[in-house]
Amino acid sequence: EILDYLKNSGERLDSEIAAATGIPLAKVRLGVAALSARGDVMMCRSIRYKDGKEIDAMLCRISGYIPPAAPGRWALV
Repeated sequence: EILDYLKNSGERLDSEIAAATGIPLAKVRLGVAALSARGDVMMCRSIRYKDGKEIDAMLCRISGYIPPAAPGRWALV
């Protein structure tokens, strides 16, 4: 279910995956770790700040997926 969600929605934080799928955050983190060990998902630690409070999360995406360039960016020729 986590893999399907990432395929459809792209790069997401573990907390966003948990909220969207209804899976508890602890199970999402275990599931993502297992998917990463198999090479299906790439993840990295992400520290963000919300209202001055540090939020430690895991940023996850499908392995081998390169998001398209943002509009207005120059293409190198």
